[in-house]
Amino acid sequence: MSSPNYELSGFTAELLQGGTQSLADYAGKVLLIVNTASHCGFTPQYEGLEALYQRYRERGLVILGFPCNQFGAQEPGAADEIASFCQKNYGVSFPMFARIEVNGDNTHPLYQHLKKAAPGLLGTEGIKWNFTKFLVNRTGDVIKRYASAQTPEALASDIEALL
Repeated sequence: MSSPNYELSGFTAELLQGGTQSLADYAGKVLLIVNTASHCGFTPQYEGLEALYQRYRERGLVILGFPCNQFGAQEPGAADEIASFCQKNYGVSFPMFARIEVNGDNTHPLYQHLKKAAPGLLGTEGIKWNFTKFLVNRTGDVIKRYASAQTPEALASDIEALL
């Protein structure tokens, strides 16, 4: 089980298909945490995210997708619609979670932590758009934040360094 020193031990999230997942279960894994949307110009990044997952999961990478409808209402669907879209269009097999908020008064506690640990440009904490990515090492430390435009493929060397 997880070490009491695992940085993400206190966080849980609802899974897209139902049920709750403790992030402590990912102790010892390298995580790429992404806020996603089904109707965004960056949505094709699902393909690159799935490719990274397939390439590195045996070595300890887990990608966690968190749908969010806060940017241009680009994730309006219910959980079953989101799941169907991701599977049908991109073959997503990495864990997907229930829709959350990443900014504002109802920001999910995990995202409060991620934004504080890895602020964006000029120290701003707010998430600017869909497909912002956070890379987390095996002990749960947030290593780096990537902007939406940063493609999943461009993260490969940073991921390899942590594996």
